[in-house]
Amino acid sequence: MDAYNILISHGINPSMQRIAIMEYLLNHRTHPSADDVYTNLSKTMPTLSKTTVYNTLKLLSEKGAALMLTIDENKVNFDGDTSPHTHFLCKTCGRIYDLPMAGSVKEVMAMDADGHLITEVHQYYRGICKNCLVTKK
Repeated sequence: MDAYNILISHGINPSMQRIAIMEYLLNHRTHPSADDVYTNLSKTMPTLSKTTVYNTLKLLSEKGAALMLTIDENKVNFDGDTSPHTHFLCKTCGRIYDLPMAGSVKEVMAMDADGHLITEVHQYYRGICKNCLVTKK
């Protein structure tokens, strides 16, 4: 699905800036921060503001069109892939990797636990990626 249709399907008005930000998330599977998105898009969109990027990424995550990742305690990252998967943060290089996840873990999202309604589940892994392990040897 393209950026425009993803925005429409999540009830988001598809402005030029929102489409560009969603396209960036879809085309750059690097789990960028808001600053990364702004730095890269402002090269071709000089009128784009940091506030617009931050507000759009917040809206995308609130509406379920993107994931907000808090795996790194120093910054927030975003993922345009909302399919069931989890994330791995390399503590050496800082890169975030996608990892497959059993579908049963995501099923607790709709579960009612002791009167509490769970609306999100975050499962993250941290360690040293295979690339950093090779360079340490």
